[in-house]
Amino acid sequence: MLNILAMNPEVDLNYILQSLCLTILFVGLIGFERQRRNKIAGLTTHLLVAIGAAGLTIAQQKMVFDTIMFVRETLANEPELLEYMDIPLQRQRIVAQIVSGIGFLGTGAILKTNGYISGLTTASTLWISAIIGIIFGYGMYDLGIALSLMTLFVLTIIKNVIRHNVEEFH
Repeated sequence: MLNILAMNPEVDLNYILQSLCLTILFVGLIGFERQRRNKIAGLTTHLLVAIGAAGLTIAQQKMVFDTIMFVRETLANEPELLEYMDIPLQRQRIVAQIVSGIGFLGTGAILKTNGYISGLTTASTLWISAIIGIIFGYGMYDLGIALSLMTLFVLTIIKNVIRHNVEEFH
């Protein structure tokens, strides 16, 4: 049988601080890279997006954990209520709204002037910052660190290699 408690750890102060500190550290690196390049959204914007996403995800995790504990206690007395429980589907609602909201925010970072479009990378980094915040908020620290490092790799190494090769080509 699936152990739903193992997938939903208790949200205590240690969990909250780990999630938020990792979000600040890793998304801070992404935001710093954007600010260093004088982009429209820099360190502060990226951190606020990611901390907000992590905070909402942590709140959602807390609600899921509390619901699981309530269900566990209720089922001990009334096991026939199991068929009315809908916990796995409910846990995605807040995250879905975060992703939608970040799409709106990212749209504001994209500018089109004289047929030239700018801000797509910054909009993408805002989006990935929210995703990283969500992942750390869920307590998936290994995935959050890996995603952050891959994002930084793309923003620094890959982007510079492509830029260098394009300049040589012309």
